[in-house]
Amino acid sequence: MKNAAIILWALIKGSLITARHFFTNLWFHFLRLIGIKKYRPGAVTIQYPEQTKPLPSRYRAAHRLTKRPDGKPRCVACLLCATVCPSECIIVEATEDPDPEVQKHASRFEIDLARCCFCGFCVEACPEDAIRMDTGRIDLAARSRADLVWDIDQLSRGRS
Repeated sequence: MKNAAIILWALIKGSLITARHFFTNLWFHFLRLIGIKKYRPGAVTIQYPEQTKPLPSRYRAAHRLTKRPDGKPRCVACLLCATVCPSECIIVEATEDPDPEVQKHASRFEIDLARCCFCGFCVEACPEDAIRMDTGRIDLAARSRADLVWDIDQLSRGRS
């Protein structure tokens, strides 16, 4: 009997909170409609994907690899991003670069976005500023898990 009373009280309390939010928003929508309170709108639902909410400037979205002036990826395969990644979703394989200015480059660079937790440690660890998470892409849907493994070509063009 005591458990039933606790459950009933929790349901009533939740219903009162929901009703309070509903009627508060309804009131502010009504006041805005008749022109009294124009500075405070009620809660508004964003109709995604037709309308998008602006993302903060520091939002961590999909990854991309930056390029050098000659068009090659900036990654020098130092493996710091793969080492610091808590999800272990980054795979980097290094090969020698024919350019004497660059010791090595990444012949294989993959990020498994199905495993990535978007913590941004890889961006912070990169000494060459080769990887960034500033694409603004948040719609990372795919038909299979294999489609969520982005290779060096997809990361270089921002997967557009």
